[in-house]
Amino acid sequence: MRYLVVFCLLISSLSAFSVRVINDEVARGSTAFVELHATSHIKYLDIIFDKKKFPIFKHPMKKGYYFALVPISYYMRVGSKKMEIEYLNAGEKREHALRLDVLVGEYKKEQIKVSSKKVNPKAASVKKRIAKEYKEAMQIYNTVDKKSYISKKFILPLESNITSPFGTARVYNNSLKGYHSGTDFHAKMGTPIKAANDGRVVLARKRFYSGGTVIIDHGEGIYTCYFHLSSFKVKKGAFVKRSEIIALSGKSGRVTGPHLHFSARVDGVQVDPLQLITLLNNNLLKGKK
Repeated sequence: MRYLVVFCLLISSLSAFSVRVINDEVARGSTAFVELHATSHIKYLDIIFDKKKFPIFKHPMKKGYYFALVPISYYMRVGSKKMEIEYLNAGEKREHALRLDVLVGEYKKEQIKVSSKKVNPKAASVKKRIAKEYKEAMQIYNTVDKKSYISKKFILPLESNITSPFGTARVYNNSLKGYHSGTDFHAKMGTPIKAANDGRVVLARKRFYSGGTVIIDHGEGIYTCYFHLSSFKVKKGAFVKRSEIIALSGKSGRVTGPHLHFSARVDGVQVDPLQLITLLNNNLLKGKK
């Protein structure tokens, strides 16, 4: 854990801000948590990492503190990376740099046999549908609601065994198609699925690859996703509470059998949902129930 204290000379007084990177060694596909504190002379703007800006928000539990989430792409090159904090010092824009070490995640490979139609679809109509659904999803994930809907700690969408963890290299019908973008839980057909936290339902319908899909916006760029559902208990636009039943599990989309695929996005970047939940519960939501 690294601590950075920057001293700023202001007219006739001395003030400071401090930045604490909770986890400055982060595996690809994980999220870093940055905690910031400042005097009244300092106003935080953004964090710049990998040529992208990430917003800084007020900490809900600590007065005078702020936080930022920095998601690390699964495909990012490993090594020590520069991270810059943009801030105003008595109205003057400044930047300060620190380092974040990106590590290789310990991810495995798994062989999966599914219908060839789900691996390499040939029909033009299907390809058009896939492209449309991808574009729609990315528009959702890249939208950052400055308001947070979270008031409690995150929970898992169901209590069950994990059958496939995040980051596993997926080899469909002997062809490598990428990595597992979420965490799979064992779930028989029709198992009730709970919302991991309070939020707004921004998508609830069937899609080609993910089948029955629910996406919840928790605010401040945080999304959780629930795939392969058999039926919905909520509609787009609905506000849901933590532990509210949002759907029933199923085997729709590209699957080998019934289960729940649970995933998360931070500022548009796909991240390990369980690492994110643990990070938020232990830092941002510490003290909450």
